[in-house]
Amino acid sequence: MEKLRASDPSWIGGHRLLGRLGAGGMGAVYLGRTADGALAAVKVILPEHAGDAGFRVRFRREAEAARRVDSPWAVRVTGSGTEDERPWLATEFVPGPALSEAVTRCGPLPARSVRVLGRLLARALASVHAAGLVHRDVKPGNVLLGADEPRLIDFGVARVTGATSLTATGLVVGTPGFLAPEQATEGATVGPAGDVFSLGCLLAYAATGRLPFGSGAVDALLYRTVHEEPDLEGIDDPGLRTLLNAVLDKDPAARPTAAAVDGLIAEDAPNGSIDWLPGDVVQLIADRAATVLALPGIDATLADESGTPAPARRGLLLLAGAGAVAVAGGAFAVREWLRDDDTTGSRADARTWTIGVQADLSGPRAADGRAQERGVRLALDRFNSLADKPFTLRVKVLDDRGEPAAAERAAERFARDRDVLAVVGPTDDPATTAVLGIYDEAMLPLVTVSSQQISFAVRSMRSFFQAVPSDVALAYPIRNRLVLRPDVQRLGVLVDRAGGQSAYLTGYFLNRIVVDSTDGTTYPRVVPAGTRDLAPVVADLLAHHSDAFFHAGDRAGAARAARTLAATSYKGPRMAMHSAMGARFLEDAGDAAEGWEFVSPCVGATAPAVKQFAAAHRKKYGGAPAAWAAEAYDAAGLVLAALTALARKNRPPARADLVAKIAASSYHGISRDYAFGKGNRLKGQAAHLHGVRGGAFHYLGPLATSEN
Repeated sequence: MEKLRASDPSWIGGHRLLGRLGAGGMGAVYLGRTADGALAAVKVILPEHAGDAGFRVRFRREAEAARRVDSPWAVRVTGSGTEDERPWLATEFVPGPALSEAVTRCGPLPARSVRVLGRLLARALASVHAAGLVHRDVKPGNVLLGADEPRLIDFGVARVTGATSLTATGLVVGTPGFLAPEQATEGATVGPAGDVFSLGCLLAYAATGRLPFGSGAVDALLYRTVHEEPDLEGIDDPGLRTLLNAVLDKDPAARPTAAAVDGLIAEDAPNGSIDWLPGDVVQLIADRAATVLALPGIDATLADESGTPAPARRGLLLLAGAGAVAVAGGAFAVREWLRDDDTTGSRADARTWTIGVQADLSGPRAADGRAQERGVRLALDRFNSLADKPFTLRVKVLDDRGEPAAAERAAERFARDRDVLAVVGPTDDPATTAVLGIYDEAMLPLVTVSSQQISFAVRSMRSFFQAVPSDVALAYPIRNRLVLRPDVQRLGVLVDRAGGQSAYLTGYFLNRIVVDSTDGTTYPRVVPAGTRDLAPVVADLLAHHSDAFFHAGDRAGAARAARTLAATSYKGPRMAMHSAMGARFLEDAGDAAEGWEFVSPCVGATAPAVKQFAAAHRKKYGGAPAAWAAEAYDAAGLVLAALTALARKNRPPARADLVAKIAASSYHGISRDYAFGKGNRLKGQAAHLHGVRGGAFHYLGPLATSEN
């Protein structure tokens, strides 16, 4: 929860607003308190939407839909003002984390917890369907874990039974990854069975910590939802697995109803307790409730509607089943939240501004994170050494360990720090996905050089700049290098599931664009994660006349493929994903590594354009720059150029102005030229070719990512 901003109202519909719970493109949600002390979550629509008659109709429908649902496991509407100057809707306040946060922080739930959760949510959905509605957006973020029971929330896209799943513009309503197959098909009817399928996806996520149909590009995700079986690996409980197979049936008519799901689960439903959840989740619920509800003296800082200060009050919470909550600890947390978080010390030097680096410095991609931190530091060193510099810069670094929860905390610290004007990072896709909403609401420019996901499941990314070719964009130079040559007619593509979503998407799109845009053909093969013996697969690829070879997978799999291919008579071009590059590939593949090539978003340390940067890196850090260092140097340079253009007197530019300036900029870096198009994605992207020659990696030059 955040403190109120100067532009926020103090009162809405008889609710004194205490703080911000969240915000989006349509409005903000506040923690409010009525005159009798009851707490509520109050959704307030932004003024620019309040004047839209169509939007008011939709908001009125949301309020009416939510009122029609009568269930202890769905949030209850406590008031609304759909015709007020600023429309609002108040629901009971659930002081607990979303299911998505609980799984992210504490890991997958045990089978019993998943069964209980499924039974209670099935009852909530049965009430929704009994009211003649379809929720249409059942997902972990719309389930709150309260101190007594879970609650289904957000009826913003609920419709009467029988409505179509797509808007007039063809936009899928709901959240990809939790949509039913029929919801992903244009013109399909939305029915209660779609909610049951979404419930199955939610329960599979709760049990495994991952989406049953993967993640990544929306079109690929929807395709897998329609055509492939769910990933239930790791769910060993027979009863739970049987239930999930039933509710995730592709045929809506074959799925049980929500009421039937309730009957299929034998686990006893609790009576107002949360002892069915693991201890660490219970503690998370207790901590969250204590932090939010112990509001020491907050009323004394606000005036009531007549302008008279109200007497101070203190909200207290004791949680049964979770042990006694230390209210003093919760009060301290809220006092910390209320104070200005000026973590950079004195602000006396108004011409010293801060660039943030959010990176994985101690997790699985620590080497990449450290390289990026060094690149940014070298960019600031160079700028600060200029005699005529218009201001001085300093760097502030936060380690998110590559963990989404830690990434959120780091982003919140940067967002609150008024000295931080822009941030370079995060290092990987999950951390980036976790923080986009935080940076967007603060309009704090975020420039990533190594998050290559093709799409991110958030609604607004105005302040986010993806200054790196996506995994899919790299498929074009791979095609150009391997297929657009006279000696190649068929490309063999080996997709190793051990490489995760990135490998799957790269192989999938490479296969598609070769077929769609060249006169060549492909022969794709997919192997399960953990496949050790690749000889039969490689033999099959060669038997089908593959005269070029691409491996989409992890480093260990690429080394196995290299050794297997070296044992054959094959002499054609061979390539693997850039994520396989590194000393371990050379060690594991041995002599078989010779001749392999890699298309990478990273420039080589021996490239002519990098010569001066590499010399500065060696001088300061004692060695050549690693992958991603030059790209981070460029990202910082891009921000510095925009800051310099906006610098006025002793005041730093507004974050929103810096976002706009970066979006409109073009910048010549040492690794590539930077300009941004729709969605702040990199235009005119460039990739780089690396290869193993004489037992070592060599930089072979730049490659265009053009589709032509």
